[in-house]
Amino acid sequence: MTNNIKLTPEEQQTADFRKDLANLCEQRATNYGFLARMYRVEIDPEVLDSLRAMRFPAATGNDTADSGYRLLSSYLGKAWDNTITELAVDYVKTFIGNTNELDGAAFPFESVYTSEKRLLMQEARDEVLAIYRAYGLDKSLTWKEGEDHIALELEFMKILSERTAKALRSGNESDAFTLITTQKNFLEDHLGAWVPMLTVDMRHFAKTDFYKGLADITDGFLEVDKEFLEDLLSEDGPKSA
Repeated sequence: MTNNIKLTPEEQQTADFRKDLANLCEQRATNYGFLARMYRVEIDPEVLDSLRAMRFPAATGNDTADSGYRLLSSYLGKAWDNTITELAVDYVKTFIGNTNELDGAAFPFESVYTSEKRLLMQEARDEVLAIYRAYGLDKSLTWKEGEDHIALELEFMKILSERTAKALRSGNESDAFTLITTQKNFLEDHLGAWVPMLTVDMRHFAKTDFYKGLADITDGFLEVDKEFLEDLLSEDGPKSA
């Protein structure tokens, strides 16, 4: 059947913008998913092979992220037979350390960085759990760590980015706006409130350029995404529109 409906220039511009924004949200979801996996558990051989086959961006527009990608690329280019073991040891040293010492590692939990006594399962955990459940989400039964682990917070942003893209593609701008607003608030109130402190500790405790590079990539990406969301929700609207 031939479609004889023709959009006005204004309608076409709106449709094109929704499509472009949906594409951007899908790319954001990919980036959040990548970061979540890097923090979730140690690197296994399959993930290492995938990383070595990736082409990292040479210029993202953010100097910190660019520095991180260079470190990661350089490290992966020198991967050897013992790399998996080296990364596993560094993951433990960086994120677990000596659990008897409050300052013995870059503990990947928001509660540690936002509670006075650097304890797990504090107010931040309760807050993010309530937000997850408000969007019909809960941690997997196989996940034994707290809900305020950086991997879960990044995963939450990934899921909301995917939902935003879906809403935009279906023309549901109201849902998309709500989802974007939630992402901006979550980034400001949670990830942005403690991850910069975590990444400082990562650079201190990590021995490999892999995890030092991951710290830079994380900082750079969250900076860029914060600016993107603020721009999107500003009164003037996104600059690309």
